[in-house]
Amino acid sequence: METSITNRFQSVRETTVRLVEKLSPEDTVVQPVVDVSPPKWHLAHTTWFFETFILQNFIKGYKPFHAGFDYLFNSYYQSQGSRVQRDMRGFHPRPLLSEVLQYRKTIDKQMLQLISSSPDDAKLTELVELGIQHEQQHQELLITDLKYIWSFSPLYPVYAERPEQPYTSPADMKWLAVDGGIYETGESDNIFHFDNESPRHKVFLYPYRIASRPVTVSEYLEFMEDEGYYNWHHWLHEGWHWVTNNAVTSPLYWKKINGKWHTYTLNGLKIIDESETLTHISFYEADAFARWSGARLPTEQEWEVAANLFGSKDKDYNFLDNNNFHPTTISEGNNAFLGQVWEWTNSAYLPYPGFKPWEGGIGEYNGKFMVNQMVLRGGSCVTPHDHIRLTYRNFFKTELRWQFTGIRLAKDR
Repeated sequence: METSITNRFQSVRETTVRLVEKLSPEDTVVQPVVDVSPPKWHLAHTTWFFETFILQNFIKGYKPFHAGFDYLFNSYYQSQGSRVQRDMRGFHPRPLLSEVLQYRKTIDKQMLQLISSSPDDAKLTELVELGIQHEQQHQELLITDLKYIWSFSPLYPVYAERPEQPYTSPADMKWLAVDGGIYETGESDNIFHFDNESPRHKVFLYPYRIASRPVTVSEYLEFMEDEGYYNWHHWLHEGWHWVTNNAVTSPLYWKKINGKWHTYTLNGLKIIDESETLTHISFYEADAFARWSGARLPTEQEWEVAANLFGSKDKDYNFLDNNNFHPTTISEGNNAFLGQVWEWTNSAYLPYPGFKPWEGGIGEYNGKFMVNQMVLRGGSCVTPHDHIRLTYRNFFKTELRWQFTGIRLAKDR
């Protein structure tokens, strides 16, 4: 057990550092909006998590690396005291990036010593695994936040070169039929999962059909060309106010140059590829497109049941590990339920029947956010491959679209 968790810990910690190796110190301090955190903050916060919830609790007389880091790098844990205001994480040029990297090295050394000295401590192993999964969440956030930060630059910075992809036609959208009845959803206790994924429970579903793949850029262009952004009939009341108040006329990062739609990607500014999977869509846009197309968004229970019935189990659909950092074209015969884009569902983020948050400070991890947010499923092109599960419940507010979000359609039968 010790060797396995040690290897995972080292691998994940090294991956986070690798993700920032291409960045300059200046890249790591910018925060343009409240929902986006500077890369340097992600580097430090994930380290603070191990120090706060593990080292301080398992090492008698532990002395923190720096007394001020608890204030700077706590995210939202009320149990851990006061913290810097969320929209002011980018106001702090100190500590320097080099100091944060040294902080990581110091905590990593102490963590490895602790793991080695307590190989049979089940509670420690559970918390280390939680810290690993937490860091993988922040690897994804670091990349999506960096894209948003760089999108304001007229230089269109390139994070990763990507060879031009030969055009391939996307798979035809097929409608997969699911019978009505009682199904079990949620995760059992035999693998790691966040507390909001359990307990496993029964749900009743009416018969429905679900699309075999997410919506493509080409399909969304039809909605745009049909004046979809200008017709209130397609929009929820709040969505219509969001569109009109913010003058939204296209997905995030799209802009028209010389009559052609372009999009900013981490591979630079590109002419849109109509065969690719659509991304950077708010819940409002996803819902409006579904209504326009004569369909609807699936509930999270419908999504999970269909993914278990029809999705491939090999999880090879385009993740962070592929280094594309952008959705690709889904080929024929690939019922892609994992990777590519987080898929909006029509389910509010609420507790499952019998839900119990974890005990102690980590109990703040998920439960207190169960209000005014919608569930997304499936992971994205910047989710680590071994981090995602069919039961994984992501959640965002309805107007947000800086994450790699997309659309899968459903219909009643």
